[in-house]
Amino acid sequence: MKRVTGIGGIFFKANDAPALQAWYKRHLGIDVQGWGGTAFTWADGDGKPVAGTTVWSVGSLESDQFAPSTASFMINYRVEDLHGLVKVLREEGCKVLEKIDESEYGKFAWVIDPEGNKVELWQPPAGQ
Repeated sequence: MKRVTGIGGIFFKANDAPALQAWYKRHLGIDVQGWGGTAFTWADGDGKPVAGTTVWSVGSLESDQFAPSTASFMINYRVEDLHGLVKVLREEGCKVLEKIDESEYGKFAWVIDPEGNKVELWQPPAGQ
């Protein structure tokens, strides 16, 4: 079974999220949208778009999106079979949160690594 197949997103908290978003936009040219981040579209070696995106987002310190972790970041990893991987991780004794979300954006589950960091697992919708 394949486990992680790529990075789906990088999320981190900031003391002043709007100011940090503006810095990344101005100095690094990241197209920060109103929701606080952007979706980088994947491309092949010739620069032609292919199915897939990687999300990047800066959020507020007050957000509880990363709970129960106290880390200021969370990485979202792409997987091919979320339910299968969650089952295997539980069998291996990993701390997998009970909640699994399924929406038009795909399937999401979370595991806590040995350092207490919340890791998001994401199975994208078909074709992405």
